[in-house]
Amino acid sequence: MRTWHEIRGFPTAVLLLLVNQLGVNTGFYLLVPHLALHLTEDLGMSAVVVGIVLGVRNLSQQGLFLIGGTASDRLGARGVIIAGCALRTVGFGLFALGDGLPVLLAASVLSGLAGALFNPAVRAYLALEAGERRAEAFALFNVFATTGALIGPLLGSALLLVDFRAAALAAAGIFAVLTAAQALVLPARRVAPSGNSVLGDWREAVRDRGFLAFALAMVGLLTLENQLYLLLPDAARRATGWDGAAGLVFLVGTLANLALQLRLTTALKKRGPGARWIGAGLALMGLSFVPPMAASGYGGTPDGLADAAPRVLLVLTGVLLLHLGTMLAQPFVMELIPSFGRTELTGTYFGLFYAVSGIAAAVGNALVGWAMDTGHRTNASWLPWACCLAFGLASAAGLALLHRRGALPARPAALPATA
Repeated sequence: MRTWHEIRGFPTAVLLLLVNQLGVNTGFYLLVPHLALHLTEDLGMSAVVVGIVLGVRNLSQQGLFLIGGTASDRLGARGVIIAGCALRTVGFGLFALGDGLPVLLAASVLSGLAGALFNPAVRAYLALEAGERRAEAFALFNVFATTGALIGPLLGSALLLVDFRAAALAAAGIFAVLTAAQALVLPARRVAPSGNSVLGDWREAVRDRGFLAFALAMVGLLTLENQLYLLLPDAARRATGWDGAAGLVFLVGTLANLALQLRLTTALKKRGPGARWIGAGLALMGLSFVPPMAASGYGGTPDGLADAAPRVLLVLTGVLLLHLGTMLAQPFVMELIPSFGRTELTGTYFGLFYAVSGIAAAVGNALVGWAMDTGHRTNASWLPWACCLAFGLASAAGLALLHRRGALPARPAALPATA
């Protein structure tokens, strides 16, 4: 009830952006987790070609975040959000209608570009619109995003009983509705000129050493979050011997977010600067991989419910701790990013943050994947969990070092929305 009361207290634009993120994650996770299976089993493509198609989508998104953020600053976040949703509609529609490699590559490029546009633009708009309540707004943003990440795979699995095209068209339809909603309801805001050229804006942001160090320190946040879709579902399946156990990972996270995220952020905001809670959250995210590491020591397939119960309990304990760490850190990370630069460069800073930390997290995920393969090959099941523990603690230590050196903003800057 309190969460609903807090939601109602935000402006209409913030409410729409929250619903937008619910729809974005629902549509995305409805389709993308099933895309590799469609390409291999339905279309008979090789693993190399599948890797190219998926890699093009990731590269299009990660490599263009800075452009999306700059477009938000110069053209207005509203128009960039609408353009991004429209491009994702076309991209997902192409996945439904085309089977040839050129069409699939075009779909990958468009869907990746769409994310590069609306991800920084949505966060920049939300930061400016929420004003002094940025942390609470991003806490709710996290709740809606996590809920969408649960609904999407469930809906996608149901639609796949029909066929992949039904799932792709449903995802495209969700983004079409979001495009129309933003165009009809989202208010336009005056764009304040930065006073520089585009290259001048980029130079200003890139020369902000404190910000770049902060973005690199967040490698643990993004890398460990991604294990909710890679390492932890695999651990849940191994702990139970049941493929459907992966759904428990998403269920636990969604319930925890709904029950605790806003309460936690509101309480912590009253107790000190956000940088303290970011560091604590990163450390907890790293430590969350200790219980699953213990579960991996059992080895073999569980023999009945009594054998599976302690294993899955350890895995789900890790999932819960990982979500708690994310809930501690993420809203304050989002609150702090705009405070590094000028208000006119809010989108640019969000774009640069996701570009830098996203590339670093890609390297981190590759290392976790290597640790998984090496662990299976050498019977060192603890290795990927130890790798994630190290990432979390290293990120927490990096943030603590930045805080001691005074490289972080003392407090979040006020960012009043412009009419």
